[in-house]
This record gives sequence, structure tokens and C-alpha cells, in this order.
Amino acid sequence: MAAVTIGSQTYEYPAGTPYEKIVRDRLGGEDRTVLLVSVNGRLRELHKEVKGDCSLEFVTASDPSGFLAYQRSAVFLMLKAFYDVAGKENVRKLTVCFSMGDGLYVEPEGDFSLTPELIGEVKKAMERLAARDLPLYKRSENTEDAVELFARHGMYDKEKLFTYRRASRVNIYSLENFEDYFYGYMVISTGYIRYFDLMPYDEGMILLLPSRGESQRVAAPRISRKLFEVQREAEQWGKKLGVFNVGTLNEAIAKGRTGDLILMQEALQEKKIGDLAERIAASGRRLVMIAGPSSSGKTTFSHRLSIQLSALGLRPHPISVDNYFVNRKDSPRDENGNYDYEALECIDVPKFNEDMAALLAGERIELPRYNFISGEREYQGEFLEMKKEDILVIEGIHCLNDALSYALSRSDKFKIYISALTQLNVDEHNRIPTTDGRLLRRMIRDARTRGSSARETIRMWDSVRRGEEKNIFPYQEEADVMFNSALLYELAVLKQYAEPLLYGISREEEEYPEAKRLLKFLDYFLGVSSEQIPHNSILREFIGGSCFRV
Repeated sequence: MAAVTIGSQTYEYPAGTPYEKIVRDRLGGEDRTVLLVSVNGRLRELHKEVKGDCSLEFVTASDPSGFLAYQRSAVFLMLKAFYDVAGKENVRKLTVCFSMGDGLYVEPEGDFSLTPELIGEVKKAMERLAARDLPLYKRSENTEDAVELFARHGMYDKEKLFTYRRASRVNIYSLENFEDYFYGYMVISTGYIRYFDLMPYDEGMILLLPSRGESQRVAAPRISRKLFEVQREAEQWGKKLGVFNVGTLNEAIAKGRTGDLILMQEALQEKKIGDLAERIAASGRRLVMIAGPSSSGKTTFSHRLSIQLSALGLRPHPISVDNYFVNRKDSPRDENGNYDYEALECIDVPKFNEDMAALLAGERIELPRYNFISGEREYQGEFLEMKKEDILVIEGIHCLNDALSYALSRSDKFKIYISALTQLNVDEHNRIPTTDGRLLRRMIRDARTRGSSARETIRMWDSVRRGEEKNIFPYQEEADVMFNSALLYELAVLKQYAEPLLYGISREEEEYPEAKRLLKFLDYFLGVSSEQIPHNSILREFIGGSCFRV
């Protein structure tokens, strides 16, 4: 018998008992809220069995790991249903492109018409599969055999992905006669996938799922057309370059195309920034307000935009709202007692408005600079006075929120939303969350500039994300322009910086499962040296070596 400790209680179970039985014993036979378990701090799917004495925690869709498991499993259910309805012989490809609010935008390709009626039939097929509570079987295949399997199924993205995979084994999931690979854990049966919707949108469809905060309800879709167009443009650009997932990126690296890829990506961003500068100059506005979630590259972007504005005869002055942070000891705290650096109250809003209004009025002011090591605002003799050709380029997470700049006229503001919207996917069915790219960026930058460990960055990340949901995303539609700062090649570069930091998290620490997940994710990429990256690249803000003061 094994002693299984759940919370403060310990229970006896025979070795070999599936974790699903333990969950149902404790919560009732009809429970479907627990999707995974954590066994001595390590995630396990519910079909796995007790091996000995252990500490057990239940993982639901409210947890990041459980939410991702639900999302992957719902995608699997959708794929199976679509192939059944449209006919496997008629489907060339279904690509899970990117997230849209709480949903995923999917583009099917093949010999069929993607009508609302077809999508409705697919949804009904999903509901039938869920009602049957069919098992999701998992098996391990030799990598070479898996490559051949994917080729037979016409899943050529996966075939290319595993051509560059070092691991000797691949986990294959099957649902009746449908087989696929998924990066990460899954639920054990279709009966756990109870909440979803499917709706047509643009040239594809949206798989709507519950949010982490509402794990048993599918809300109305939150669709940002501006954001959709930016993501679609990035996806199409990747296809033109022949780099649209990890397999094609690795192929480009292996064939020595890295230098050209870096130059093309940087040139494209520079052109977009130049075009944007021309729009701003033509508008006659004197305040450029740049906002976006953490690690979007706002600071470097503001400097590069300033250079382009200078080339048009303007005299820009980049200003970071972070320099108006209140002293750390005066910062608000979140519900867990940690400093809430994403809150508007972290900013000395009255002083910011006083200084910006004074500048627009032609007065001379001394700009502050925040010391992130000491946690205090400092003045170092940096004075500024605006003339006719001067323009302020202000960046900060709250810049789209008029509560930050309440004393400044809306007609003076040109608002820009920037985010790192990862255009790469692992393969056609496994998307890379935009948040993973930003988390890696922040982890590397914080270790380099703020002395923070990877463990500290991961521990704070949920709080950061909640702050973004509250303080940034509700205002993104206020933007005049949206800009994508992600680079096709960047994850291959970030890999060499992030891996040593992640390996520094020990198995005993609470952040270890997330570190392990990120390490597994990075293992898909061939590494790329940072030597060829220009010193004005947005990526330099995170890895170091920037020509700007960032």
C-alpha cells in the first residue's frame, strides 16, 4: 500500500491505482474539473498510476497547466470532428493559427466549402464525441517511426519538426482512429471537454474556450479586428519567407539562411517603423503614447521611432513612464502581498501630468530616472524644454489609458499598441502562446538588468498577466496603430540565454514544472548565435548589447 497525502489528509491506496480513481474517490464519481495531478511537484496525466508514497495536488483549468491541457484536448477533439465531418480525404490541413481572446483562430484547407453549416456540423460532432466520454490513448513511438507516421497522415509540419528533434521517443495521442502529436499534457477522455463553441470568422473559424477565471462557461468572443489583422499579416509574411513554424525555422538554420532571415526581419520592422513615423509627422500631434504588455520591446521601439521622426525633421524625446514609478516602499501590493508593479497606482500620475503639461506649455523641467536596483526615483540633472519641432515619445504599459494622461488633450495624442505576437507555431496543431515568448524575454532581461532569478520571474508572471488583463488589454482598441515586435528568429536566439537560467530552478521549488515545460519547449529549436543581430534590434533590449540606453 502507498500513503497518498492530499492536503492535510493521508489515504492508503494500492500501488498501481490510477490517479483518476483517487480523484473520483475524493471528489465524487462524476467530477470532471480535475484535469491533471501534481505528484510530488511533478505533473502527471490521470491515467498514470501510484508508484509509492506521495503528495498529491489536484490541477484544474484554473491552473495554467490545467488550462493548457484543456485547450490542447479541445483542439484534438475539434480536429477529429472536422476530419470526420469533412472527410479525411478532403482535408489537406487544419492550422491553429493564433489566439483571439479566449479562443483560437483556425484555418482549414482542402476540397470543401467552409460554410457556417459545415462549421455547425463540426460543432455537433464535437458534442457527440464529448458525450461518449471516449478515452484519449497515449503511446510512445521511436522518433524515426513517428516521422514516417506523420508523413503517412499528411502532417508534413510534424514530419519536418521531428526531423530536427534530438529526443529518441515521441508521444502519440489517439482518439478512435485519429492520431496526432501534442506538445504537453492532455486530459484522459473526451468527457472532460465539456465547454466550447465553434463559430465562423473571416476565412476560417474560431474555437471558443472558457477563460481561466470562468473554467465552466464560454463567454462571448472578444474579437479585436485590429489585432487580428496584425497577427494575420505576420503569419502571411512568415509564409512568404518559408518560415512559419519551428520545423521550417530549423530547416532555414540548418541550411545556413539565418543571416538572411535576421536581416529581412529587421529590415521589415525598420520599414514599418519608418512608415509609422510618416503617419505621426503628418498628424501634427506632439505626444506619441506607446503601450503594450510586459516585454514587448516598448523602450527600443520608442528609440527607433524617434530616429525615424528625426529623419523627418522633428526633434523627438523618448520618455519612459517607468521613470515616474513611486518609490518601491510606496508601491501598492496585490492580493498575495507582492508589489503590484502593473497597477496604475505604481505611477506618480500627478507628477507625470504636471511635467508633461509643463513641457507642452514650453517650460523647462528636470526628468526623473528610476533606479530599479534601489527602488527609488532619482534626479540626475537631465533637463528638457520643448521647441516647435519637438515631439514627446512616451512609453509605458498605461499609455493607452487616458487616466494616466488626464491633463493632456486627446487631440495631442497619437496612440500605439505594441506587443510581441509570436507568428511561429510548433506545428500546424500546436501553437506557441505569445505569452511564452514574452516570459522568456522578461526572464533574460530581468536576470541581466535587475538581478532577478528565473524563479522570481516565473513566480511573478501570473500577477503580471492579471495586471495586463486589467490595465492594458481593455484599452488596446484605443490605439491608432498596432505594431508587432516579435521576430521570426528570436526564440532560437533566446534559447541559449534562457536555458541556463531555467536549469537553475531545482525540482523542489514550486516553479519547477513551468521551468521544465519551457525547457522542453526550447528543446525544439536549433540554437542561433546573437552575433549577427543588429545593435538597434528590439531583441537587444533583452539579451544586451543595445546601442540604446535600455
